[in-house]
This record gives sequence, structure tokens and C-alpha cells, in this order.
Amino acid sequence: MPLTTYTMDVFNNATYTTIADVMLPHTQNTYWHEFSEISRYNVQLNYFERLWAAWYAFMGNDVLATGIMSFLMHEVVYFGRSLPWMIVDRIPALNKYKIQNQKIPSAKEQWDCAKLVLLSHFTVELPQIWLFHPMAQYFGLSTSVPFPTFFTMAYQIAIFFVLEDTWHYWMHRALHWGPLYKNIHKIHHQYSAPFGLAAEYASPIEVMILGLGTVSAPILWCAITKDLHILTMYIWIVLRLFQAIDAHSGYEFPYSLHHFLPFWAGADHHDTHHEKFVGNYSSSFRWWDKWLDTESGPEATKRRRERKLAKAKAKAI
Repeated sequence: MPLTTYTMDVFNNATYTTIADVMLPHTQNTYWHEFSEISRYNVQLNYFERLWAAWYAFMGNDVLATGIMSFLMHEVVYFGRSLPWMIVDRIPALNKYKIQNQKIPSAKEQWDCAKLVLLSHFTVELPQIWLFHPMAQYFGLSTSVPFPTFFTMAYQIAIFFVLEDTWHYWMHRALHWGPLYKNIHKIHHQYSAPFGLAAEYASPIEVMILGLGTVSAPILWCAITKDLHILTMYIWIVLRLFQAIDAHSGYEFPYSLHHFLPFWAGADHHDTHHEKFVGNYSSSFRWWDKWLDTESGPEATKRRRERKLAKAKAKAI
């Protein structure tokens, strides 16, 4: 029996007792029963693909299945990735790697930040996550199995990083314009020495504006190519969250990624932005700030001074 036929049979044969059951069909079967049945008829699938297919079959509603999985993944990854940095902040031996090591966030600051982030997640990001599936599916998003190849996911995610970084640079730079900074972006700069949990500490408007770059890049790709699997989207979101949280960690280690990839932004790039309140507007890469001369920090200031001196000498000759 083909997987798609089996999934539809599960949905059509479900019994409903309440309105809630219509949204979450009660099939009289457990998740593991669905997994067993899918494994029996789809031996060509790997274990993870069977787990995935069983989830959608068990839920019987693609939008609900995707919405729950997406939101839980976002919360687990966001707070799960922030937790190690909270622990690092409490280890004195690692303080030497803190870029602004005189500013260690207190437990109260961490808790106050967490409360606003959670509020933003439930009131702003949850609706966006819920709407993503029907919107992307309209443009051809796939949730089926088997999964795309590693190469396919890798090059698509690389494209998403470039597109999001471009969006982030221009929108972030715009948010530093007087009225927009005062009314929208200022809250994110409450912490001049950022920490991981503060990556999404921002006004709801800013969360929507900058978050649009993360979501719209895959949707645009899907609309043009009709080739995007939601697993690729999930991996992209996980990597983007890691990037944002690590960039706000406030720590610079000898093995930080930008030491191996010079064009990668990293924590030292964004920490300077929070300290100086200007420049270094990109999220993942350094090229936009370099090309448009918006780099911040002592080295960038020194290079600008040297260029001005060189121009002055050239004019004097």
C-alpha cells in the first residue's frame, strides 16, 4: 500500500467525538501503531523517515502536525542552545573569554529577558509558525518522505543564509534610524553586553520585521523553484537560531568559527554592535558591513583614519 494512500485512509477512517477531535483526529491507534504499519508497507524508508511519516499519519492534519512540531522545535532549540551560555556565565575560569568581561548578566536579568522572549514567542512567533505551513504549501512545500539529499539541503540552506543576511543588514540598519530606533529597536539594545538568551529580546514589531528574512527566504525559494522540503526548513531554522544565539553570547574563543571562516560574523562582530550602538549590522556574514563601510570597532576606526590620511596626502601632492 503506498504511503500516501495509507495516510489518507487513517484520516478518513478516524472517528470524531468533539470539535477538538476534529482538529486532532482520534484514530483509535497509538503513534507507535502508525509507525509499525508504515514500517510494514514502506520498507524502503529509513528509521527517521518512518518516524516522520508516522507523526503525520497519527495527527491526520498536516497543518496541525507541522505547527506543533515547528513550535516545539523552536522552543527546545532556542532555550536548549541558550542554556550552555547561561552555565558558561557562571564559570569564572571562562570569564577571560567574555568580550566585555566586566558585564556578566545577573540571574534577574536572565529571568526578565526570558519572560519577554516567551511572551514574544507565544504572541508573535507562534502565529507566524502556524501560518507558515499553508503559505509555503501553496507554493509547493513538501512534507512527504523520502527526505531530500544532503547536498540538496546544504546548498539551499547556504542560499537562505545569504538571502537572510542581506535582508537583516538593510532592515537592521534601517532600525537604527532615529524614530525607528527610538520606537522599535531600542529595547533590543537594553543590554550593551549581550548574552545568548537575549538573541530574540526585542519588540514584537522588530521580531516580525527581522524574522521575515528568516521565513521569506525559503518561501521565495519555494515559490520560484517548487523544490523545498520542510525538513530543510527545520535544519535552516535550527542553524539560524544557533547563529543568532551564539552571536549574542558575548564570548570569543580561539576556536570561534570566524577564525576559520574570515567572512563569518560571530560574537565579536555583534558584541561590538551592542557596545557601540552602531555599525556591524549584518547577521551571519561580514561582507555587507565591509563593502558599505559600516564596520564598527577599533580596527575599523583605525582603517577609516588611515584612509582619510591617505586621501589627504594624495590631495596635498
